[in-house]
Amino acid sequence: MADPAIRVDGIRYAYGDVVAVDDVSFDVGAGEILGFLGPNGAGKSTTLKMMTGLLDPQAGSMTVLGNDMPGAKETIQQHMGVCFEEKNLYLDMSGRENLIFFSRLFGRNGFDPDDLLRRVNLFDRRDDRAAGYSKGMKQRLMVARSLINEPSVLFLDEPTDGLDPVSSQAIRRIIREEADRGAAVVLTTHDMLEADKLSDRVAFMNEGTILALDAPESLKLAHGQRAVRVRARRGDQVEETVISLDDEDAGDRVRAAVAVEGLMTIHTEEATLEDIFIEFAGRGLE
Repeated sequence: MADPAIRVDGIRYAYGDVVAVDDVSFDVGAGEILGFLGPNGAGKSTTLKMMTGLLDPQAGSMTVLGNDMPGAKETIQQHMGVCFEEKNLYLDMSGRENLIFFSRLFGRNGFDPDDLLRRVNLFDRRDDRAAGYSKGMKQRLMVARSLINEPSVLFLDEPTDGLDPVSSQAIRRIIREEADRGAAVVLTTHDMLEADKLSDRVAFMNEGTILALDAPESLKLAHGQRAVRVRARRGDQVEETVISLDDEDAGDRVRAAVAVEGLMTIHTEEATLEDIFIEFAGRGLE
């Protein structure tokens, strides 16, 4: 098996007496999306800042693309894309000028940003000053900026937080495209639906530690009850039957339930990631 693109072993970071990240370990393969799921203050952003070289871990070790971080930080950063929640665009520049300016940091003189601007649906506003962009447009420009160097590792901090559904969908599509291209993607979110839609694996983080790490589907199957909910109309009443799929006679009971007259709906039920997080952490994501 090939070495992972990112390997983190026992990292720790504290702000004074407050431990933000405590003995955290994981790895991320090329083409994989790892979602860090947890409430605000769980340690997600601090973990990301250590992986991107903005903070040095106070204990533990990390390698990115086979190089030690932060020892080989400058080498790694040439192959890294980063999009943090804080917007640090040049507001007096146009969208196009922002991307061209940033491309020079990677030595890409003569870079043409138009394809990236089309990809994030900003081509028609490419010559407008970023100061006039909406929040969603600024976030899409931030994502475009993180892709200028066709990164091998991509770090995204709350990439769709507070955005409208259209902007959120556009950013999720781009993230999946980057993973399909082969980039290792790490994203932080407190949105369990986003983590479920995007992530190949999720890490539940709370109070600086990882509580669980697995594929969303595996977590839901391991920790949730598999059931079918059947609703049928009987006269003026609507009856609802919940059948556990773990019961020995589940097949017979489901067949009988759906064979009745007045059948209205059939839904499978499983635990959500938020249900499972509460089971581990004893509190919700917000």
